[in-house]
Amino acid sequence: MTPLLQIRNVTKKYGGLTANNDISFDVSENEILSVIGPNGAGKSTLFKMISSFVPTTSGEVLFGGERISNLKPHVVARKGVVRTFQETTIFKSMTVRESVIVAQHLRAKASLGGYFWGSKAAKDDVVSFGKYADELLEFLGMSEISDELASNLPQGNLRALGVAIGLATGPKVLLLDEPFAGMNHDETMRMVELVRSVRDARGVTVLLVEHDMPAVMTISDRIVVLNFGEKIAEGTPSEIQNNEKVIEAYLGSADDEIGM
Repeated sequence: MTPLLQIRNVTKKYGGLTANNDISFDVSENEILSVIGPNGAGKSTLFKMISSFVPTTSGEVLFGGERISNLKPHVVARKGVVRTFQETTIFKSMTVRESVIVAQHLRAKASLGGYFWGSKAAKDDVVSFGKYADELLEFLGMSEISDELASNLPQGNLRALGVAIGLATGPKVLLLDEPFAGMNHDETMRMVELVRSVRDARGVTVLLVEHDMPAVMTISDRIVVLNFGEKIAEGTPSEIQNNEKVIEAYLGSADDEIGM
């Protein structure tokens, strides 16, 4: 069976700087795969190429066997590969529910003119988006804060809103950029369960970049490790924990850093 997402010999150069060098790996359907590495390892650049926010210098990204690298980001998102960001800033002046509704316009049936003139398709979209927003927030356990302004949310809820906004677009692959950053242990574990439920209950494949090693080891089916722009390891959490190259380059100590 063809992997859902294929990263094939992807390289990104900025002048004389090589941010990513000949990186290849696959992501299977319904998998949770984490990309880890020290600061400057090239994780963010790789994410940007997968979601087509920056073009590849060489190599390609395939989704369902179709090349998606170097397309417009909104085209890639409409195809089903959606990226969230470290900070949910775009909709902070809106309520949680409004933010989720706005995100659904990526898959709107009505045209911009239809929304302006209040066409039937636009009215149907508005009703559909509202219903789905309520369903999604209930699924994520966020119904009680649906009327809160995003700017007033604590860190854990703000991260959950980022996931909700991503899910609102109807993704097949969700790329999460440091979903556990800035959280305490309890918030992190709640977020781990939320991401798992996204995969288990919604059938969404998850690819994430993260620095929180205990969370990564808990949630991941497989892990890809980058260092200085190159892939140095790939495997299950237990394989990564015992990989000497990984320990030397990033983890430092299997016991202390991984939290096992």
